[in-house]
Amino acid sequence: MSVGFISLGCAKNLVDSQVMAGYLKRGQIALAPSPEAADVILVNTCAFIEPAREEAA
Repeated sequence: MSVGFISLGCAKNLVDSQVMAGYLKRGQIALAPSPEAADVILVNTCAFIEPAREEAA
């Protein structure tokens, strides 16, 4: 089984996806080179887009 990621939202969300990918790799789960090539796609979204934008400004 391979897993692909789609990260939507702020830059912090991308870091969260990278952390999750690291856990999966340590658990012997293959990471797909793209979501299209994955058996499973994890969509990581952010509910705090506006506060993150304000913090980054």
